Amino acid sequence: MSALRFEGYVIVSGNGMLADASGVMPDSLKFPGDQHFFNEALDRTSLIVHGRNSFEDQPNSPQRKRIVLTRQIDGVARDPANAKATLWNPAGATFEQACARADISRGTIAIIGGPTVFDMFMDRFDTFWLSEAPDVIVPNGQGCFPNVPAQSPHDVLASHGLKAAETRILDAEHEVTVTAWRRS
Repeated sequence: MSALRFEGYVIVSGNGMLADASGVMPDSLKFPGDQHFFNEALDRTSLIVHGRNSFEDQPNSPQRKRIVLTRQIDGVARDPANAKATLWNPAGATFEQACARADISRGTIAIIGGPTVFDMFMDRFDTFWLSEAPDVIVPNGQGCFPNVPAQSPHDVLASHGLKAAETRILDAEHEVTVTAWRRS
């Protein structure tokens, strides 16, 4: 799998949440600048990986090849509802087997969540793009990674060998930024 590059993407609130208590990303975490950044990044990827409750609601979403994690199957299978999707149960098949079923052997893989999915790839990420909306607080929400909020998203990324590199402003008015956390 050395021909694959792994990149993670998430936007979090000031308290490290990516979703509200019901598991839904709140509108308060949706910013045009971040959505534009995210959409352009996904347009450049070969494959998207996410849990069955995560998705990207972008104009090009139906054209993107993806692997969806689920416990509803034994190993890997084509998604009967989406010809571009492969269903994968990590308990019954390796990621390499899921990639083979998706016909992916090289390129950039975008991991877009949720927390369990991010955790599975933490030690494979070449870059993790952490977007932050510091003025947004999501009470009783779902942390972006396991151990958040006990640990900050920064601490979790650093504990897996990633280091903060360049930061870009995505929305100056709301102080929304994205930082590339890179493996050194």
